[in-house]
Amino acid sequence: MSAELPARIASLDAFRGFAIASMVLVNNPGDWGHLHAPLEHARWNGWTFTDTVFPFFLFAAGMAMAVSLDRRLRAGDDRAKLLATVLRRALVIFAVGLFLNLFPSFHPGTVRIPGVLQRIALCIAIASPVVIYGRTRAAVLAMAALTAVYAISMLFVAVPGPDGVVAAGMLEPGRDFGAWLDRTVLGGHLWSQSKTWDPEGLASTLPAACSLLFGVLAGRWLLRRPGTLATSLRLLVVGLVAFAIGTLLGAVFMPINKNLWTPSYCVLMTGLALVLLAFFHATMDVLAFGRKLFLPLTIYGMNALFVFAFSGLVARLLIMGDTKRVLYAPIQSLAISPENASLLFAIAFDLAMFAVAWFLWKRRWFIRA
Repeated sequence: MSAELPARIASLDAFRGFAIASMVLVNNPGDWGHLHAPLEHARWNGWTFTDTVFPFFLFAAGMAMAVSLDRRLRAGDDRAKLLATVLRRALVIFAVGLFLNLFPSFHPGTVRIPGVLQRIALCIAIASPVVIYGRTRAAVLAMAALTAVYAISMLFVAVPGPDGVVAAGMLEPGRDFGAWLDRTVLGGHLWSQSKTWDPEGLASTLPAACSLLFGVLAGRWLLRRPGTLATSLRLLVVGLVAFAIGTLLGAVFMPINKNLWTPSYCVLMTGLALVLLAFFHATMDVLAFGRKLFLPLTIYGMNALFVFAFSGLVARLLIMGDTKRVLYAPIQSLAISPENASLLFAIAFDLAMFAVAWFLWKRRWFIRA
């Protein structure tokens, strides 16, 4: 391989920063009972702004994986050793997510095993052999295989629901194949608010890995192309086409559903991610003025996983000893609606996490799992 890789894709850091800033925002309201509609997940089918956050982060993780691994492969790193390194990193991410679920009660018998970090880790583990040993065709074939296994299982395998009724293709809370699999394998270690299913369950991790692999393809494609407006336009067009295809799949195949991470949801969210990436690419990698304008997002994106894990730890600490209630009380006393008070607390929390990211960035500390 003779072509030189670009020093850095500025739009990737900003896109990843947007994803993590959004994730911290929607995960930390002042009051879960008072939320503006876009800051809530869709109840089941459909999507809101909040439902874009996790697939955006996985897409960004795929882009980062493509850039990082391609550089190391070009430098002559041994593929087997590289795979072992990536799998160890995935294991650390999984362990951190599990620790956050255990903290602060530390009840192993009832701890929720799935979670956001755990899903990221599993997606990295699934995708890494494809990325390290294969190219575009391997990634496409892997996505086709993952989607096929998922769709066949969800639509055609008959499983008992929580009420014991056996049926196939029941894409309803707790009645689908994925929910049955989670109950069978994970037992009482599921999301406490549902108990019979988990939004980061095992089966839906397969199409979630496709979201990451779509990011891998986008990252590799950008590595081979100059930072021109034509490249930005291509990203935009492909994104709009993917959005349209996802919408169509949602109407004729499987509904758009984040909890199930249906193929329609995966493709539609990839389309939205490409549209946003096209914007950042045009303003940062082409016109350059966006590099200063979106520097806060870049700073956030440089330590994205650490900031997310740290924000989860801080959120749990605030709940202990009524600290959050004390901090939130002055905001609640303002002459604003409960929804705006809840949002204001989330923004303040987000800014505090940005301060942490800025501190790390200023000292050139970039924490990798």
